[in-house]
Amino acid sequence: MNLIITILQEVNIDEKLKTAPDGGYGVGIFIGSLLPFLILVGLAYIVYRYNKNRYKEE
Repeated sequence: MNLIITILQEVNIDEKLKTAPDGGYGVGIFIGSLLPFLILVGLAYIVYRYNKNRYKEE
């Protein structure tokens, strides 16, 4: 199942940059590729802080 999801989500960034209408498109691709990672890191940090504070109070 994970293999199918990985294949469907694979993006050819080089091809998108070659067909980009202008330079701003490259910045959008860069931000769009980092955004899911940053959201997951932020979520993990929030869960970590919540659990750290919860165990500290006990």
